[in-house]
Amino acid sequence: MNIEHTIIDILEKHAHDYYPVVPLNVSTDRIVPLDLSKGNAAFTEAIYSNPENLVTYIENERKTNNATYLVGGYREHREMYRRSSLFDMNVAEEVFPSDEPRSLHLGIDIWGPEGTKISAPLGGMIHSFAFNNNFGDYGATIILQHQLDTINFYCLYGHLSLKDIESKRVGQFITRGENFAHFGSWEENGNWPPHLHFQVIIDMGNYTGDFPGVCKMSEAAKYLQNCPDPNLILKMRPWLKTIPM
Repeated sequence: MNIEHTIIDILEKHAHDYYPVVPLNVSTDRIVPLDLSKGNAAFTEAIYSNPENLVTYIENERKTNNATYLVGGYREHREMYRRSSLFDMNVAEEVFPSDEPRSLHLGIDIWGPEGTKISAPLGGMIHSFAFNNNFGDYGATIILQHQLDTINFYCLYGHLSLKDIESKRVGQFITRGENFAHFGSWEENGNWPPHLHFQVIIDMGNYTGDFPGVCKMSEAAKYLQNCPDPNLILKMRPWLKTIPM
């Protein structure tokens, strides 16, 4: 059995069952794609290397486009991780400097106002949570474990408000549609503009409260196989299409 394709088939089968992860009125809300790849010449090092400049850039993009949310990032090659030495290191099992920085984004980012509510797309339990308090890291993070058609998988929610993990416990059940988290401020979410990093994970390995959200380009096949397109669950707009593997 190819577990990756099995998970994709199951997620597609249940496409109409998911509760919106963020508040969304399909009649009035506008969702605009945001390109933070190295191909966006307007997104310069002067912007991404300074937290205040980055916040201003994201907010200006949202206001200029009259967007409720800016969304994108899955499989995006980003230079902006140069802003933090965290991405010059290998992943947690091998924490030592790497001659190849991590730059390929493995989740979808939803950029919006601080305090935006986050809800569970389906019922599950808290696998783990943590405050990943490095510059450029996730900040407050919650990982939910789900089961569909007897198959387990996980969803990581990063860049949350610190208050969201204060009363959580491992094994706590979260119901479909439950508001269990919020977009955190840049001061507490790893120094990023308010947003949600949403990532689907098939095998968590030994990770708790954390999982790589960015990988080396040379390891793309391995990580993308384990982290299918989050839009299978988000289904936010037709333009945000599932990317073929």
